[in-house]
Amino acid sequence: MPEVLTIQLPTAAAAVALAGENQGNLKLLAAQTGAKWVLRGQDLLIYGTEPQQTLSQSLLQSLNHLWQEGKFITQVDILTARQALDTQRTEELRDLQADVLARTRRGEVIRAKTFRQRQYIQAIRDHTLTFGIGPAGTGKTFLATVLAIQALLSNEFERLILTRPAVEAGEKLGFLPGDLQQKIDPYLRPLYDALYEFVEPEKISNLMERGVIEVAPLAYMRGRTLNNAFVILDEAQNTTPAQMKMVLTRIGFNSKLVVTGDVTQTDLPQHQPSGLVVAEQILGQVAEIAFCYLTKGDIIRHPLVEKIIAAYERHQA
Repeated sequence: MPEVLTIQLPTAAAAVALAGENQGNLKLLAAQTGAKWVLRGQDLLIYGTEPQQTLSQSLLQSLNHLWQEGKFITQVDILTARQALDTQRTEELRDLQADVLARTRRGEVIRAKTFRQRQYIQAIRDHTLTFGIGPAGTGKTFLATVLAIQALLSNEFERLILTRPAVEAGEKLGFLPGDLQQKIDPYLRPLYDALYEFVEPEKISNLMERGVIEVAPLAYMRGRTLNNAFVILDEAQNTTPAQMKMVLTRIGFNSKLVVTGDVTQTDLPQHQPSGLVVAEQILGQVAEIAFCYLTKGDIIRHPLVEKIIAAYERHQA
C-alpha cells in the first residue's frame, strides 16, 4: 500500500489555484509524478513511493509562487516546471517566473510561460529582425505586441505598425460589405485585440489618428521606408515570396521587425509558395536574423487546442 504525504496548503484560494478547473491540474501532476494527488479542503494528500513523493514535493515547490498567492496555474506552467526539473534548469525557471513583461489594463501579469517563449522574447529584444514560427496559441503575436507597446510607451520608437496580408480561405476583400476600412478590419482584429489588453480604446483611437499606431494590410507597406518604428508582420505564412521580400526591405534606421506565422496553416492557393517558408530557406543562416520556433508545448490557450493540433499532426504524418 502506498504511503501518504500530507501537505497543508495555506489558504482555500491556494487549494483552488493548485487544483485547477475540474481538478485538471491535480490529474496532470499525478501523471507527471506517478503519485496520486488528492485534495481534501486545504489538505493535499500525495500517495506514492518515496521517489514519487520527493518528485511531487519538488514540483509543488517550483510552482509555489503561483498557488501560494492563489494565482491561476495553467497546464503549461506544470509541464515547464517538470521540464526544468528534468533538465536541471530550476534556476532558469525561477528567472522565467520572475520576469514580468507587463500588466494588462485589468492588472493581470504577462510573462513568458515556457523556455521557448522566453528565448523568443530575448531574441526580439536583441535583434532587428526576428521570425516567430509556430502553431496557433503559442503567443507569437501577443508577446511581440506586448514588447512593441512597451517600447512605444517608453519612447524607444516613434511608431508601432501592425500589418498582415489580407488573405482568407474562401473570401476576397471585394466581396465583403462596407468601405475599405470595414473590409480590412476583420483581418486585423487579432492585432486590435492585443492592443486593447494594454491601452484604453480611446487612447488607441487618438494614437491611430496621429499615426503613432498604424494597423493596416500588408499592401500599404509598399514603397515605404520604416524608420524609428516597431513593425509586426502577422500571419506571414500567407505572404507571397515577393510580398515578404518587399516588407523585409522596408526596415529603416532604429527600427525593429517581428515576423510571425504558422507554416502549417497557409491560405494561399496550392500552387503559390509561402513567403515565410521561402524566407526561412534563404535567410536561415544570416547571423543577425533570429528564427525562433514555438511548438504545441508552448500553447497557452485552452488545453483542447493543443490536442487538436497534435491530432492534425498525426493525421498529416
